[in-house]
Amino acid sequence: MATGPQTDRADARPYSLALRSLQSLVLSIVVALFIVTFLFQAFQIPSGSMEQTLMVGDYLLVDKAVYAEDAATLLPAREVERGDIVVFHYPVQPETYFVKRVVAVPGDRVRMVEKRLFINGRAETADYAIHRDRGHDAYRDNFPELRFAPGNVDARWWLDLHRLTSASGELVVPAGSYFVLGDNRDDSQDSRYWGFVPRANIVGRPLLIYWSRGDAASAVTSARGDTLSSLAYAMTHLYTRWDRMLRTVR
Repeated sequence: MATGPQTDRADARPYSLALRSLQSLVLSIVVALFIVTFLFQAFQIPSGSMEQTLMVGDYLLVDKAVYAEDAATLLPAREVERGDIVVFHYPVQPETYFVKRVVAVPGDRVRMVEKRLFINGRAETADYAIHRDRGHDAYRDNFPELRFAPGNVDARWWLDLHRLTSASGELVVPAGSYFVLGDNRDDSQDSRYWGFVPRANIVGRPLLIYWSRGDAASAVTSARGDTLSSLAYAMTHLYTRWDRMLRTVR
């Protein structure tokens, strides 16, 4: 029996629908890859070094375009500034992400006296830094300390520290580098212990906290873990800190 034009059109409909669905799926994947590659990235806070600004269990949306030097992003970029919170590749172990606050930029002079931070001879006035340890740590609290180094100080940084500290006892930040500290100053592995953050290591700036889980003692992944898997687990096993949801990061 011969088939007519109507039968041919009917047979073509499922094929056309499947093709359109495939095209939509491919487009969605391309858009998602573009966003993740050039614009935004999810990041989980694994430690308390940035408390109270950022808490263990906060899930961040990181703006990767804000400092982008690649014109392919088509978005305006700006320089890294003092006070910026940045996500970056840990210089000692580049596959690991850290998040800290930039306190000094190239050319700045850094010094800490009895836990108080001085930049270019001026005392820090911002209120985000906290000190919880009433004890005294000579290296941590009076930086740079050149007479001795604790065991957790990177060896190469210890040598650079002597070379870059001026006669006045101030550490001078070289070109293309940044000095970062955790807001939780007494409990933060930061530039005091391993050195400067190169400009090329900076990934972006946290934009907002899109979700925050409670029970900080039960961290399910580290900064190197699978953020999506961690999020799925946390949403079904831990409670949500609603007061931190969609909070902008400053």
